[in-house]
Amino acid sequence: MLSQVVELIESKRRFLITGHARPDGDSTGSSLALYWCLRALNKDAVVMMRDPIPSAYQELPGVGDVLIRPTIDETYDAAFVIECSDLNRPGLPGLEKQFIVNIDHHTTTALFGHINWIDATAAAVGEMIYNLCKALGVTINQPIAECVYAALLSDTGSFHYANTTERTFKIASELVRRGARPAHVARALYASHSFGKIKLLGSVLSTLQRDESGRVAWVTMTRDMMEAADATEDDLEGIVNHPLSIRDVEAAVFFKEIHPGQFRISLRSKGNVDVSKIAERFGGGGHKCASGCTVVGSRDSVESRVLASLQSALGGASLAAD
Repeated sequence: MLSQVVELIESKRRFLITGHARPDGDSTGSSLALYWCLRALNKDAVVMMRDPIPSAYQELPGVGDVLIRPTIDETYDAAFVIECSDLNRPGLPGLEKQFIVNIDHHTTTALFGHINWIDATAAAVGEMIYNLCKALGVTINQPIAECVYAALLSDTGSFHYANTTERTFKIASELVRRGARPAHVARALYASHSFGKIKLLGSVLSTLQRDESGRVAWVTMTRDMMEAADATEDDLEGIVNHPLSIRDVEAAVFFKEIHPGQFRISLRSKGNVDVSKIAERFGGGGHKCASGCTVVGSRDSVESRVLASLQSALGGASLAAD
């Protein structure tokens, strides 16, 4: 499918690039890297998102050019949809009228595009955009290097998730040679938190529980916690990694009350359990070590159902809390 994407880019001129709602590091970095790749080929390209780019990614090259729009009003030669499980994920009405190129590294993605380029071996979509640049003969310049590096750093959890491979490090090495600044990107992603995020982190960690086996840990955030900390949805990113950092914990869950009776759920694994399978059971998706879904119900009901599913995947243990 890479060859089809190359042929399309070489034969067309006006492109739209978008990612999923509430963009993360891979979605943002990969979209911007593709933007710079297309610009290097003198193509007309715009990056359009429904939601603003989170503060952690505001220093990436090209962020100021990202259009935040509720709908797509124009027709493009093609629209690249980055890291989305289905065509509704970007939250942009009008996308269904475009010629769609679906680019993803998740095995759970629906094949919703006219072209579907899915590479489950890639650590991040950023790795695929790097390969696309090579296939198009585009020199990896500093903006491309920094955006791809941010995507890799984000989706590999700073190069310590199981999806990190020798190829990932080889690409990262070249990106640094091409101008990516590892310390600069890491500081932006991990040392630029808002005061509200740290206050919220304290509240959320106070809900920490684990099961009898000690292999599953979870935390919960309510709307009241978020309002008391004056935090935003951007501030929720990364919190799920704290319970996962506990020794002996193999999988962690973060239950986020987004609306009364509605919870957005982040699942993380150290690799022994495929949490994308858990997310799929509840209508979500992702990959083996990081996935998510949205579940409706009371807090007790939602926690019980998701944790039971996770426990079953891990081989069973009671949910008695610590």
